[in-house]
Amino acid sequence: MSFDIPLANPDLKGNEAKYALEAIQSGWIGTGPFIKQFEKEFSRLSGARAAIACANGTVALHLALRAMDLGPGDEVIVPSFTYVATANAVRLCGAEPVFVDVEPATWCIDPLQVEQAITPRTKGILPVDLFGHPADLDAINRLAAIYGLWVVEDAAEAALARYKGKPVGGLAQVTTFSFHITKVFTSGEGGAVTMNDEKIEAFIRMIYSHGMDPQRRFFFPVSGYNYRLTNVAAGLLCAQIERHEQFLQRRADIFRRYQELLQGTPGIGIRPVAPWATLSPWLFSITVDPKKFGHTREQLMDRLAQHKIESRPFFIPVHGLPPFRESSQQRNTQCPVTDRLCSAGVNLPTYTTMTDDQVARVAGVIKGMVR
Repeated sequence: MSFDIPLANPDLKGNEAKYALEAIQSGWIGTGPFIKQFEKEFSRLSGARAAIACANGTVALHLALRAMDLGPGDEVIVPSFTYVATANAVRLCGAEPVFVDVEPATWCIDPLQVEQAITPRTKGILPVDLFGHPADLDAINRLAAIYGLWVVEDAAEAALARYKGKPVGGLAQVTTFSFHITKVFTSGEGGAVTMNDEKIEAFIRMIYSHGMDPQRRFFFPVSGYNYRLTNVAAGLLCAQIERHEQFLQRRADIFRRYQELLQGTPGIGIRPVAPWATLSPWLFSITVDPKKFGHTREQLMDRLAQHKIESRPFFIPVHGLPPFRESSQQRNTQCPVTDRLCSAGVNLPTYTTMTDDQVARVAGVIKGMVR
């Protein structure tokens, strides 16, 4: 089905075409100067010592977990309310994700449940900045220090979010980002890893390029991967970063407009935001209470689709998905907040070129369904 108002739509009206053509005409379509330019600028904006551009957000997670020496027999504590890539990256290392619930006030991992899930096999904590909202990093880092664990932050949906006034990217040992087509900044696919530790940076730079020693060509001291980003894609990201303030401002305006229009609608809940958090305005999120709204989440999405408006349900709780169900049942994993949110949530269209009239049209369809 084609939509008049899609869920996401990349804004490529800046220097994207210019930089992509420049990369092509120079012949530097694989490695090239745009990669270093993007890494320098993104590390600065993320408050981190260094950034490494890579092929997508999933491989960014894999690189980060490899840098933490995660392996078979290890456990990592992960929120069940996340995209499956978070848990898949743990499995790629031969380790096991241990799922816990999220906090109702943030929709991010619950530090109290993290502490209860720690075992002798636990090696680290993998908080997720869900839908652009930072997890409570102070509480998580405090637990990690007490129990001798590391923290890798999955900020795939949270580029340029802020936690207590500080940019996301330099607050955990390693942070990972995605630049998928739906994200605030995009190169179609793409990702980044940020960190403050020089040794971690050196290790990731080695394994993301086949494991080759940077000082000795074609000598491979470790097994690695080909997880590099292309210079063409990096050129797109450089052009996107040039307009990052414009992007964030327009998306924040769309969020405010949605909130003004939908606030007080019976049965429609709006995503909570902690007072210490500044969202990365990715997708505007609502929940549906069928008893108060008079319709189910699915009926709402069907009605939007009838009006040529695309929407998306929240993720299915990962602890209940087939690859993870058996181990979660053996642990008696209980995530009632996640179960409730995931059965009720809808992401609404959000993109930089979306007009105020389009936002009003989406909200109008929703409000028009109230009985």
